[in-house]
Amino acid sequence: MDDRLKVYDEKMVKAKEFLESEYAAVRAGRANPHVLDKLRVNYYGTPTPIQQVGNVTVPEARIIQIAPWEKSLLKEIEKAIQTSDIGINPTNDGNVIRLVFPELTEERRKDLAKEVKKKGEDAKVAVRNIRRDGNDALKKLKSEISEDEQKDLEDALQKLTDKYIKDIDGLIEAKSKEIMTV
Repeated sequence: MDDRLKVYDEKMVKAKEFLESEYAAVRAGRANPHVLDKLRVNYYGTPTPIQQVGNVTVPEARIIQIAPWEKSLLKEIEKAIQTSDIGINPTNDGNVIRLVFPELTEERRKDLAKEVKKKGEDAKVAVRNIRRDGNDALKKLKSEISEDEQKDLEDALQKLTDKYIKDIDGLIEAKSKEIMTV
């Protein structure tokens, strides 16, 4: 790959990785500890990820269990979960917090599938914007490179874009299938 295109390749990789992290937080009826990734708990005045203040486990397919290292954090963790957009009420037994994921209804599955598709489309738009920026940069190089070289670089950038769009389509399809599987 041409060095002038590496920067755009890296940006497209980041767009794809961002989508993967977004999809990790989408719950599909099974307990996935990644739904807690964006939650922060007030730990001695510092917003701290839940995974850093306790042990997060999945003892059963639809249960996440959080065992904080300090009992005083139970209320803070419970509050963080309740104020989040996870949509699950935590149960606190004085030692651990449990999140029980209900079976998804057909309607909720369809809503999640739409959300997954929208996030995927946003990622594809980001990749296309990166391609546009790359083409604009290549046009500015007109005086430094030949027309054939510019055309070759534009073709290579398009192939790169097509590859990432195809990868993103695969991610959308896989996540949608996971959500729609009962």
